[in-house]
Amino acid sequence: MDVQAMLAHKGDRVVTARPDATVSTIIRVMKLEGIGAIVISKDGGRIDGIVSERDVVRGLVAHGAELLDMPVAEVMTRQVRTCNIDANVKDVMTEMTRSRIRHLPVVRDGRLCGIVSIGDVVKNRLDDLETETSVLRDYIVGRA
Repeated sequence: MDVQAMLAHKGDRVVTARPDATVSTIIRVMKLEGIGAIVISKDGGRIDGIVSERDVVRGLVAHGAELLDMPVAEVMTRQVRTCNIDANVKDVMTEMTRSRIRHLPVVRDGRLCGIVSIGDVVKNRLDDLETETSVLRDYIVGRA
């Protein structure tokens, strides 16, 4: 399966925020949306950064409670790993594991068009394994 098929199943909605949004606003949005990362973008299409729960925790250690009033640009990850819409899920799993990240923005022609999380990848893999098990079971039962 490729990322495009995964997005077709889960949806391509991406929560974004501007770099001047405060960290407290970002945290609130993450809680309300039930997500672990927000793509930071001035225009909703070009990726300027990403903020994950991990970035917020690191910011709290470095800045204390003052972090909440700071612009998210102060703590966002600027070197954002991405994948293309036509990437296969195995490559996405490899990139997430190698880079030790849990969220990967998806791009098409250099523009943001989705995001996949480690949870999406695990769900996809479990669905694949369930299908394989079912096919093997049918094959074995059919031969008996």
